[in-house]
Amino acid sequence: MTPRLSLFVLRRAAASILLVLAVASAAHLLAGLAPGDHLSEFEMTPGQLQAERHRMGRDRPLHQRYADWLQHAVRLDLGESARYPGRTVSSLIGERIGNSLRLGALALMLATGLGIPLGVLAGTDRRRPHLVAARAVNIVLLSLPPVVLSLALLFVAARTGWFPVGGLPPGGGADSLRYFVLPVLALGLPVAAALERLQSRSIAQALRHPSVLAARARGIPERRLVWGHAFKMSLTPVLAIYGVVIGTLISGSFVVEYVMTWPGLGRLMYDALIARDANVVAGCAATGAACLAGGVFISDVLLAAVDPRRGDLA
Repeated sequence: MTPRLSLFVLRRAAASILLVLAVASAAHLLAGLAPGDHLSEFEMTPGQLQAERHRMGRDRPLHQRYADWLQHAVRLDLGESARYPGRTVSSLIGERIGNSLRLGALALMLATGLGIPLGVLAGTDRRRPHLVAARAVNIVLLSLPPVVLSLALLFVAARTGWFPVGGLPPGGGADSLRYFVLPVLALGLPVAAALERLQSRSIAQALRHPSVLAARARGIPERRLVWGHAFKMSLTPVLAIYGVVIGTLISGSFVVEYVMTWPGLGRLMYDALIARDANVVAGCAATGAACLAGGVFISDVLLAAVDPRRGDLA
């Protein structure tokens, strides 16, 4: 690794850490500013309510609670949950992150396996009827909000009975794979549509590059020209956003997990928001931001290694 590339990696790592801290801090402060708390769900006398809030530190000013949280957070101690007494935020996230990671990984495989090949085919020959139909479907997928697509998939599953309509059975096993189908489709199909559009434009530009035109003039077969030359050149724009795609999918989608009642980070964060559990909200936000920052960091480092000129970026 060259000194310039090493400095670039250090800058990107520092920026990623600051991003995670900023997102977690904002989530903690916003949750703390929300009126009420989880104690309002219980039947208590005013004296008991006041005593319990004092024990939990809820009666302290917000800036003091934030300063105390920040001192522990920089040591990777996310504190305890208010909604789940005796449970640490790290243990709650540890129980849910595996479900979000598996869901995001499968959605990423679906998006890549569909979007990239279809993009190459669409960029090389836009006149094929089935590709025109595929582009029309892509426009619909890009236009639909995630909640609408999720509800539409749930409606089809409920009417046909082909797949479970939500949740995840305890214990896992082979039968649990059926429960992944709907949330994976809801997460992966819009990303596949976005990748297809980007890849099709990128491959069309690569086919007009002088080196590719020269290779075509030398009589290289079209299939080899597309997949052996133009395809490699077209991957740079895709890789530039691939890190964001990875981070977004791995961290989980708040809307999809809520609609599908998926026991992941999105559902945990929603329950924490309802309960005004600031520590869990901040922990979930930090985990999601870490996944996003990690994906962007990996993408930037790979692009910098391929193209050393990117090492000059701040």
